[in-house]
Amino acid sequence: MFKRVALFLATNLAVLVLLGIVMSVLQNFFGVRLGNQAGLLVMAAVFGFGGSMISLLMSKWIAKRSTGAHVIEQPRNEAEQWLVATVHRQAELAGIGKPEVAIYDAPEINAFATGANRNNALVAVSTGLLRAMNRDEAEAVLGHEVSHVANGDMVTMALIQGVLNTFVIVLSRVVGRVIDGFLSGNREGGGGIGYFITVFVLDIVFGLFASMIAMAFSRHREFRADAGGAKLAGRDKMVAALQRLSQTYGHSSLPSQIQAFGISGAVGHGLRRLMMSHPPLEERIDALRRAA
Repeated sequence: MFKRVALFLATNLAVLVLLGIVMSVLQNFFGVRLGNQAGLLVMAAVFGFGGSMISLLMSKWIAKRSTGAHVIEQPRNEAEQWLVATVHRQAELAGIGKPEVAIYDAPEINAFATGANRNNALVAVSTGLLRAMNRDEAEAVLGHEVSHVANGDMVTMALIQGVLNTFVIVLSRVVGRVIDGFLSGNREGGGGIGYFITVFVLDIVFGLFASMIAMAFSRHREFRADAGGAKLAGRDKMVAALQRLSQTYGHSSLPSQIQAFGISGAVGHGLRRLMMSHPPLEERIDALRRAA
């Protein structure tokens, strides 16, 4: 946990230093006064990281209430006993604390993991998964989700989103001041209509590119979680689980806040694929077979 806090602080500092350099270069190159640079940097960092950190800290609470997940406190049957025992055994192998285990009602085959702490996470499976998968396949899915937790993917995703948000906020406003300075006939950038229109448009454009970067990382961590699931449950079981997943792949009832942490994601081709949080199943299966 200490390493992740240190990473968070170091990332914030690096972003602030880098953005300060960028703003100084732009100011000297264009001769545009960018106003209170320190204030803009602080504002960007607060808003950029604030939202992603709050979402991370509330992720378990949001996931439970948005999916209606039932946390298994005392197993009511043999299936629930097996779920809890399997998750806790895999968590011990992965070197993390025992996550809470939950079941949520959904027809598709899916599962997700979330939580701000590797030692205080939540792993949940859908009722559709319990109906459609055998124990070997379900074990692999649980290994995939436990690997997400062990890899610290929730924290890393929040850090990346915070960095991207900060860049979007600062760069859109820097460019807005530059354009407004030219439109107003002086190099001051006085916050006229050109500034507000430019900032509004660039928030959307830069935000789109930021989402593409975040989703590229999300796709990368799915390959890592598949490899982790193969290590915890067995490669053949992981491949079989992904093949079974194709029955309902592309259909997810998970709320948007936690869709990226489910084992199943949307299907996209061409440019739309750039916004997908999960790579195609055939690529994930092929990666596992090539790794063997």
